[in-house]
Amino acid sequence: MSILIKKPGILTTIQDLGRVGYRRLGINPGGVMDRTATRLINILLGSDENEAVVEMHFPAAEIVFEKNAVFAIGGADFSAELDGEPIANWQPYFAAKGATLRFTKKNSGNRAYLAVSGGFKIGQWLGSSSTNLAAKIGGKDGRPLVAGDQIPFALQIKAKPQIRRCHISSSLIPYYRPFPTVRVIVGAEFPLLTKPSQGLFFVHDFVISPNSNRMGFRLKGEPVELAVSFELLSSAASFGTIQLLPDGQLIVLMADHQTSGGYPRIGHVITRDLPLIAQLGPGDKVAFHMIEIAAAEALAAEFERELNFYRIGCKFQANSWQL
Repeated sequence: MSILIKKPGILTTIQDLGRVGYRRLGINPGGVMDRTATRLINILLGSDENEAVVEMHFPAAEIVFEKNAVFAIGGADFSAELDGEPIANWQPYFAAKGATLRFTKKNSGNRAYLAVSGGFKIGQWLGSSSTNLAAKIGGKDGRPLVAGDQIPFALQIKAKPQIRRCHISSSLIPYYRPFPTVRVIVGAEFPLLTKPSQGLFFVHDFVISPNSNRMGFRLKGEPVELAVSFELLSSAASFGTIQLLPDGQLIVLMADHQTSGGYPRIGHVITRDLPLIAQLGPGDKVAFHMIEIAAAEALAAEFERELNFYRIGCKFQANSWQL
């Protein structure tokens, strides 16, 4: 009663929304890069939004359903096919025992997610099933998935259910693109930049460097300079923190970020826009737009209100196949 990884693809891992409450011990949250995509497809299936999912990059994994399952795909569009038939992101589908899921072409984004109704049966470490690659713990033995891995289902689907083709509101789905303008709030050390660099930060485009990973995206662009040199004590950092490196280049901390750092914090990507930058890849570009903290909080609250309405509607449909 599981999926079978027939081909592993590139960096395919088990992730959830991460480990919460352990940063004081130096343990980073980790988890999925695109939290919004994960929450949306889990809720779509009537699952807890923190259920573990399979995070994939392109070329993506080839997956065989060894038992019946109701599943959904979110995040990047990799032209998914179920037994050769095209299927769309953000919709629930039934996979009969023996069905094969493939991904044939990258259309948009860089990270796709597979969720199954009821979630996967995966052990937890500190309350999370996420794979911590550096610590080699969580997920499937703390490593990327390989051919032959089996990930058990937590829920058994005995017969093919009736599935309505419900649609997620476009206001909830992130608008993935290779050159987004991402909203940020200024960081504690932003005022220490030279005046020209302060302006440069919000008018210049930055390119995602190939030297980027789940810990951080290095940006290439015009150097940003401090008005005076100084030493900064290590301070708290989070997903979306934008740090200034000694060479004048920037790095955006991502899901596997460290819990603290000593580089100046120039800004922080707002929660609502984290999926936009999380779906970028090498060669993509990003621009930054400053907003106030109150505006960022309002955007986050508005999203959560819409998500609550969405959650209620999805629960009614999911009950029909979870009986």
